[in-house]
Amino acid sequence: MTDRFQKGSRMSQAVVHGGTVYIAGQVAANRKGSIEGQTQDVLDQIEALLKEAGSDKSKLLAVNIFLPSIADFDAMNGVYDQWIDKANPPVRACVEARLADPDLRVEMTAVAAA
Repeated sequence: MTDRFQKGSRMSQAVVHGGTVYIAGQVAANRKGSIEGQTQDVLDQIEALLKEAGSDKSKLLAVNIFLPSIADFDAMNGVYDQWIDKANPPVRACVEARLADPDLRVEMTAVAAA
């Protein structure tokens, strides 16, 4: 069985299939915010989607982070490190990549156990 959450015409924000939650790329609602503000917004969105899908951040398996400027790496990590479940850290990748909107400072995808 597959469950889809916050479905749109192009994509769902989260999909649960086979006991795994897949979270689509999340970006900040406030595109003019600082890297810290945008990072917190994205993590809050991920946490809300995990909850809606019946999971939580302690069940994260993987997080992929995209930064248009790798110079934001330390500032992003300052927020991420406070948010992540330190007893259950997921695997993670962080790459420098151009995002769809030049005001975006971070985008994240996630995979978690349901």
